[in-house]
Amino acid sequence: MAEHKHGSMDTKEQEKTFDGFIRLVTWGSVISIGVLIFMALANG
Repeated sequence: MAEHKHGSMDTKEQEKTFDGFIRLVTWGSVISIGVLIFMALANG
């Protein structure tokens, strides 16, 4: 079995993936809120 050294793993790919996920969720939230505001104003 390979010896594991704590803190030696390269996490750059995981960090890039997480940053992309956060960006996607942020933009999705902003667009959803914008659509809801537009619907409220157009329906009022």
